[in-house]
Amino acid sequence: MVLRAKNAPFVLETVPDPVPGPNEAVARVLACGAGLTIHHTRAGRTPVEYPRVIGHEITGEIVATGAGVTSLKAGDPVTAYYYLTCGQCHWCRVNRETLCEHFGGYVGRDVDGGYAEYIRLPARNFLKLPPGLDWRKHPAEVGVITDAIATPVKVLRRARVTAQDTVAVFGGGGGLGVHMLKLARWARARKVIAVDVMAAKFETCLKSGADATVDASDGKVVEQLLELTGGKGVDVAIDFVSSTATLEAAAGALGKGGRLVTLGGNSQPFTADPRAMLQKEIELLGSRYATRQEVLDSLDLVARGEVWPLVTEKAPLVQAEAIHQRLERGLVTGRAALLVA
Repeated sequence: MVLRAKNAPFVLETVPDPVPGPNEAVARVLACGAGLTIHHTRAGRTPVEYPRVIGHEITGEIVATGAGVTSLKAGDPVTAYYYLTCGQCHWCRVNRETLCEHFGGYVGRDVDGGYAEYIRLPARNFLKLPPGLDWRKHPAEVGVITDAIATPVKVLRRARVTAQDTVAVFGGGGGLGVHMLKLARWARARKVIAVDVMAAKFETCLKSGADATVDASDGKVVEQLLELTGGKGVDVAIDFVSSTATLEAAAGALGKGGRLVTLGGNSQPFTADPRAMLQKEIELLGSRYATRQEVLDSLDLVARGEVWPLVTEKAPLVQAEAIHQRLERGLVTGRAALLVA
């Protein structure tokens, strides 16, 4: 499924099968997740060179390797690491690849991705799946782990979430938000609160680990969060929306020692009260995707049966446009995925 222009529908095309070059490999794609990160590319909100095949949350099987590749062989079950990094700079060496000094872009944006029968990537971008994952039976769920589970795993570490913390998740009904609720519950947070503007998603939020929900549609988010915490405020606010309104509400709802983590890409400025930051020792944090090790840890976490991704909508590859129209309208709770093979 090819994008040929900004905010244009997908086009089904037959293209030559990719052939691996030196230090590259090719995988047959079984499934590919459809999340908001890649939908922004479909909707024209992130720049790419056209034509482009998007998608990075894959479950695949290696079919060919290029010269110099020793870490993979035909038949290996794999997923993909989203970022194209050098593996050699200071940040890559200290396991913080998301800050790579020679960042090469993204799978599905700067190189063709997983909305196709085959995908070619640098061999180091393919990550082998652990033995405990039934990737043939659950290709959609396994594919989304690299984003839907790995991103919250990193947030838990960035925000230092403990069993004593009350955690509020803004955008709690979205594809990442629902999984953040799951991971906060897995981390045994004292209380988990889902904040969203779509009350229809609250049932899923509660089933995913939320103890309470806050309807943000009336704008009184801070008041509701303070009420739910007995006036103390939340310990951790995680904002997957990251608009001016949500960031200011999240900051305003923090209690003493509170941590605000922003992950959204709206790039809207917001105001935080310096006096409150000083008196409460508040921390404002950014968190970007996940490291390779955090993706591997997330795969192991699912393989051990400790968490499981929520994929509520699955469709064949040819129905990619219909899935993305639902993503645009915010109608997908949890994750959606396309089945390719």
